[in-house]
Amino acid sequence: MRPTIKLSLLACALIAGSAALSTAANAQQLKQIKLSDKQVEGFIAAQADFAPLAEKLREGGEKPDPSLAGQLDDIAKKHGFKDFSEFEDVGANVTVVLDGLDAKTGAYADPVEKMKKERDEIKADTSIPENDKKLALDDLEQEIAAAQPLQFKENIDVVKKHREAIDKLVPAQTDEATEGAAPGGVAPDSKANE
Repeated sequence: MRPTIKLSLLACALIAGSAALSTAANAQQLKQIKLSDKQVEGFIAAQADFAPLAEKLREGGEKPDPSLAGQLDDIAKKHGFKDFSEFEDVGANVTVVLDGLDAKTGAYADPVEKMKKERDEIKADTSIPENDKKLALDDLEQEIAAAQPLQFKENIDVVKKHREAIDKLVPAQTDEATEGAAPGGVAPDSKANE
């Protein structure tokens, strides 16, 4: 199966290291926003402050305890965000763009189109056992149905501008795991596109 961003937020993946989050931030009703350089810079800078809370955040799951939630909001505010929710929105939007960037060329391709192409390749691949093929196609169809087109095309240039700094936030992994992947949990623990 292809590495897919499993994303509730890029932030969690970056600070928690191995969260499995989805491009389908879409599936979780991704709130698309127009990104600014300042937001992306704040997002990157905040990672060092969030890192010590990574384990607590993983343990807290979707609903961290109020004390941790307060710490998350404080860190987000320190880096120019209204609260941790806004920080999450920025991270999710960065991740959606990263998922569409080609690892080799840096060109952006709509993730939905990439999934459709992959679907067609799986359908045509006679080496995949029928049961595995059906499961893979079912998963892809769900992702395609849940995906939203990128609303703010200008986000591509903003993210590309900061890509090197974002890539540094994610530990290096094997080339196979990185192909088509983006920071933040893309095939679990894989590195961003280069």
